[in-house]
Amino acid sequence: MRPSRLLIFALFMLIPAAPASAAVPHTVQPGETLWSIAAANNLTTRTVAAFNGVSEDHQVVLGSTIMVPSTVEGYASLQQAGLAPADPAQAAAAPSSSGGSYTVVAGDTLSAIASRAGLSMSSLAAANGLDPNAFLITGTTLSLAGSATAPAQAAAPATGGPAPQGAYTVRAGDTLAALAAQTGVSMDSMAAMNGLDPNGLLLEGTVLKLPGGAPAPAGASQPEPAAHVVPDAAPAPTAQNVTAADIQNVAAAHGVSPSLAAAIAWQESGFNNGMVSSANARGVMQVMPGTWDYVQQNLAGGQQLDPNSANDNIHAGVMYLKRLITDAGGDENAAIAGYYQGLASVRERGMYDDTQQYVNNVQALRPRFGG
Repeated sequence: MRPSRLLIFALFMLIPAAPASAAVPHTVQPGETLWSIAAANNLTTRTVAAFNGVSEDHQVVLGSTIMVPSTVEGYASLQQAGLAPADPAQAAAAPSSSGGSYTVVAGDTLSAIASRAGLSMSSLAAANGLDPNAFLITGTTLSLAGSATAPAQAAAPATGGPAPQGAYTVRAGDTLAALAAQTGVSMDSMAAMNGLDPNGLLLEGTVLKLPGGAPAPAGASQPEPAAHVVPDAAPAPTAQNVTAADIQNVAAAHGVSPSLAAAIAWQESGFNNGMVSSANARGVMQVMPGTWDYVQQNLAGGQQLDPNSANDNIHAGVMYLKRLITDAGGDENAAIAGYYQGLASVRERGMYDDTQQYVNNVQALRPRFGG
């Protein structure tokens, strides 16, 4: 006897509906890789690969579709593949609790959020399918599984890219002359780049920019001083935050891609003008004192830049970026690399691995600022 239509309908209604997916389809564009797609969405390559059922070294095909999962879906895929613990709280360094969620704001870092939430950074990263060393994107919602408390607003910017090239903190016994000799530049050049008096005292803990790719100074093997000293030079780090629109407007006025300038600014400082890097770069665009002077004297066209202004920090960085693009013959990747490593160094030695990572990070960020 055939079952009635009513019975069939009743049985059909008992079948649970498949949950709606939050994953978003992404059509592979020229030059993209699985890594760059993952990075642009604040996910690890492993997470995106697991969700799409491919290997981490999978070569994406132009025009094909890659599904970009939510952090929850990505983590579930990692669990199913045996690449993450079934319970993210297993690795946490705090008593188990629901913990809730937290939405990333400008200035957040994964380590700071984890610390304030009472979690280890690795467990917070694992719970959200993130690379512990990846940048955080404003607006990302993080699961705080295992946390007893929600974190408060952070004070430090989210940069998340590779460490600045040539970063060095002065140790006891260092002199400017010795550091210059060890890294193959003149003492006057090193002083000018870092806004220092070549005849002045070099204080222990002073943060310096040394030439990218230069041999590490002898003192680099010694413990780094806990207290850091920022040389008193322009541009000044000031407690100001800007928006992507602020940067894009300045870039457009100078004939530079607004998305490129915004991506570099986010990568460098998280739009925070109070940021000082471990290599003595300052402000929204992370401008070195020597670069500031170069821009003022050669590129500003008579305009007097205010070293205390976040807007003028943007102007200086964008004018310098424009010169790099011109000097690189319009090759934006070379210009991006030059912003990080120095264009002369890129031409002489090629891109270092961390420089290539920096270029990839910037290009991966551009779609978030208009492409």
